[in-house]
Amino acid sequence: MLLNLRRGLLGPTQNLLLRMFMQNSNKTGKNYADAINQALHICMKKDKRMICYGLGINDPKKIFNTTKGLEEKFGAKRVFDVPTSENALTGIGVGAAINGVRTLITHQRLDFSLLSMDQIINSAAKWRYMFGGKVKVPLTIRMIIGRGWGQGPTHSQNLTPLFCNVPGLKVVMPTFASDAKKLLIKSIFDPNPVIFLEHRWLHGIEDNDFINRKIKKLKFSNIVKEGKDLTIVSMSYLTLEALKASKILYKNGIKCEVIDLISLKPLNINRIIKSLKKTKRLLVLDTGFPYCSIASEITSLISQKMHNELKHPPVVMTMPDIPEPTSFNLTKNLYINHLKIIEKISKIFKKKISGSNKKLIKNHDVPGEWFRGPF
Repeated sequence: MLLNLRRGLLGPTQNLLLRMFMQNSNKTGKNYADAINQALHICMKKDKRMICYGLGINDPKKIFNTTKGLEEKFGAKRVFDVPTSENALTGIGVGAAINGVRTLITHQRLDFSLLSMDQIINSAAKWRYMFGGKVKVPLTIRMIIGRGWGQGPTHSQNLTPLFCNVPGLKVVMPTFASDAKKLLIKSIFDPNPVIFLEHRWLHGIEDNDFINRKIKKLKFSNIVKEGKDLTIVSMSYLTLEALKASKILYKNGIKCEVIDLISLKPLNINRIIKSLKKTKRLLVLDTGFPYCSIASEITSLISQKMHNELKHPPVVMTMPDIPEPTSFNLTKNLYINHLKIIEKISKIFKKKISGSNKKLIKNHDVPGEWFRGPF
């Protein structure tokens, strides 16, 4: 097969070339936004021809501080703002990439990328296959998922499965700052187009708020908490909610194993199967909608491969199948949080869980007090 996506983001040769400057990528800044910023600085410095652009990339807030200092250091010819012409500008990025110019495009909202789907699906994803693997497309597209604070139906969508359904695209969605930094570097230096998804609620969060150990080696999924009773497979911000839930569940005698999905395509289903051999129970948390989702793909694969080995049918939690409302009152019970996760798990085990207090959630539509809005 000319394009084997199951081999991961980079082959042995590309990994060897990256080792020299990836050594400095282990030192990550204060939070997720800092990690993204550091990765961009490393890549722009390494490849003197690389260009980086997007709507608002040089605005006063520098896309949530992820692009700060880039124009000042690398110049306006390589780092620049663009008009709101997503399809045309993605086409320019594809053209630059296939001519050897490493390109990174940033959309402040995933929703904006919908205007460029023709270029992403019919051009970027197809070039390498159509030309027998001889044409490289070193294009990375950052898409930020907005959520909460009244952003409404057209600025808050997680449409990840759209991109996972396209042959030729790789889709990644890191949760922790240390993973995000390493993965963005690998994505940028991959010869294939990569969709790099960031949840807005992660930008101000530090790794050590949630994990006590450093994950030294970047993998396509990581076990961030070990357990023997139930496997929770989660992605992006929901991994943090899963870890919150697992602490309370542990005190109630339920030990959850939490797997953080980093790459959605390719998907490391073998890690999930290995965990389920031990726990025999599965809960999948998905930031998107229920139909044709990442969660449904996982449960489908597990049902095919392990249908006689589970003690309980696979359980899925997603956003409801409705556009996200703008009103604060309408979104109050919309989002998945650790309390809803605990409630779902209590039904799996038919056990009442103590220590989960709804009063602990002050604001349902922000990740913490640091959050200062969508822009």
